[in-house]
Amino acid sequence: MDLKYFFNRATVREYSNRDIQSSDLNEMIEAASHAPTTGGMQLYSVVITRDKAMKEKLSPCHFGQPMITTAPVVLTFCADFNRFVNWCKASNAQPGYDNLQSLMSAILDVTIFAQQFNTIAEMNGMGCCYIGTTTYNPAEIAAVLNLPKRVIPIITLTVGYPKQDEQFKTDRLPLQGIVHNEQYHELNANEIKDVYSHKESLEVNNGFVKENNKETLAQVFTDVRYPKDTNELFSDKLIKFLKEQDYL
Repeated sequence: MDLKYFFNRATVREYSNRDIQSSDLNEMIEAASHAPTTGGMQLYSVVITRDKAMKEKLSPCHFGQPMITTAPVVLTFCADFNRFVNWCKASNAQPGYDNLQSLMSAILDVTIFAQQFNTIAEMNGMGCCYIGTTTYNPAEIAAVLNLPKRVIPIITLTVGYPKQDEQFKTDRLPLQGIVHNEQYHELNANEIKDVYSHKESLEVNNGFVKENNKETLAQVFTDVRYPKDTNELFSDKLIKFLKEQDYL
């Protein structure tokens, strides 16, 4: 069993000047489209952004993260029931997909599709970075990319050839923190601390604690990175956009 790629893969945020050929990009996307999908419906689309001016328009939607403007290619993966609904209407079939279950199917489809592409790109010498702000400003992204009804931006992936050979690898929780045999085992306080002990011991994470004047790494997440008021603000924006796009 050769798992070297999976254990050694890392997010790439800095890219060389080497471009990605359109033929290579399209071939990788086509290969990724063979990923599993709900009922064979392929409830996704992807918008390719190469143009510098378009990247500049997308950048504020992602709070100015530099990868958006420095990567040779930005891919916006969208949950897309628009194409399927229009096909149903053109085929004398009555679609009923303006609901949460349908949205979940499309989100699952696009997530699997995006990760399949990510793996393919990395296995062919490229590097990728998931941009975690896509669902924070979906309406703004939709306006830039001219997304119609029933098309929701879910994942943004920057793609390019790495600027450096060595990349920072993110720590991961041990298996006892994520695997449950037969039934879910809720961890007690001591088990929880054990699961997170390695993450808390890392120098980079201790640096985050000190930089933000916090007592624990958990406080960095709850008070700085993903605080309640921010989560609620962007939740309200997302719900409003989903309703405008004929879901929920």
